[in-house]
Amino acid sequence: MPRSRFSGSLSWPRFDVVIDMGNPSLNRTIDGFVMIGTVAAARVAAEEAYHRINHLRKGTFPGHTLHDSLKKMCKEGAYWGTIAELYVGMEYGMRRIRGKSDWKNALLGGAVIGALISVVSKNKGEKVIEDAIKGGAVATAAKFLNCAY
Repeated sequence: MPRSRFSGSLSWPRFDVVIDMGNPSLNRTIDGFVMIGTVAAARVAAEEAYHRINHLRKGTFPGHTLHDSLKKMCKEGAYWGTIAELYVGMEYGMRRIRGKSDWKNALLGGAVIGALISVVSKNKGEKVIEDAIKGGAVATAAKFLNCAY
């Protein structure tokens, strides 16, 4: 029986933006803000496009404007960018304090940022501890996945 194969590759455009603040820690935190903030803004843009297309398909027009969508993109980008910036700074700080570069820095940085976000969200007690554990777990998993590739 004849066979056929399909072979191909997919590559993403790469944009290198370098912001040099003169301090390695500051450079990394700014880089984290820009990368994750951009991803969050792109996620909102995709959601907004989907909702607009869905409304148009149904014959209705959404009540919010393009200005509202841009505002939401900026808000989400700034929020997630700030969280990433704090995490990257915390993880880098842990590396400098401990003098080691391993998964424990991600765990500690993620736990501190998870607890901080929880406290800022006006959570108390066990919820703060639970969010610290989640933050540490997510950061550690991301570190392991990043090292695997």
